[in-house]
Amino acid sequence: MGSMGGTRHLKAIAAPRYWPILRKEYKWVVKPSPGPHAIARSIPLLLVVRDVLRLAKTGREARRLISEGYFKVDGKVRRSYKFPVGMMDVIEVVGVNEYYRVVPVPSKVLDLVKITREEASFKLVRIEDKTTVKNGHIQLNLHDGRNILIRVNDPRNPVEDVYETLGVLQISVPSQEILNYIPLKEGVIAIISGGRNVGRVGRIVSIHRGMRRHRSIVTIEDKTGARVQTSLDYIFPIGVDKPLITLPEGAW
Repeated sequence: MGSMGGTRHLKAIAAPRYWPILRKEYKWVVKPSPGPHAIARSIPLLLVVRDVLRLAKTGREARRLISEGYFKVDGKVRRSYKFPVGMMDVIEVVGVNEYYRVVPVPSKVLDLVKITREEASFKLVRIEDKTTVKNGHIQLNLHDGRNILIRVNDPRNPVEDVYETLGVLQISVPSQEILNYIPLKEGVIAIISGGRNVGRVGRIVSIHRGMRRHRSIVTIEDKTGARVQTSLDYIFPIGVDKPLITLPEGAW
């Protein structure tokens, strides 16, 4: 009889290449639990604490710190060492006033950038899809698994729905109040979240729409004037006049 469902284990050699682990020294690695981010686009909280922040020397120490509630993700205490941490998530080390944001970076794919307490009060989320629900209200489905309901007075003329797919919302955490909206259009600042040019930041110069999202091509221009092209699926707007988030040094 075939296997029913997925396995609870993950071999180190099969883990995403950007995870900071010793693949040939240990056979197994922590597998992220099902959550807001896919395995290929996330890092388990234990690895963040032990291997990225280096706040613990062993996995046992990291698990104890996490279970005691020393870490918040997007304003909520997470006690599972398998919790998946992904792009734009805000991590708070409770008690020491240290805050970090997960952002795309070249070669490492995902890394942590230290931010201020004020900046840790919000995060950016991309609108992956929109659906119409009961009574004509609009539900925005976001890249980190969240859903935000936009209530409309007249379903036949939903003037409250000003949000478009692949645009980005600036929301407060953990309350999820919408603070700002960044549309996907020419002239806005965006970061590339995947592919060969992951982590590159620049202004969108042109958008060539194809039949599907991954076949659409976007050209961005960085601060040096160099232009790169990538799939529309990898474009993540982060600001209009300037980036709303702190970026790695030299990125913008």
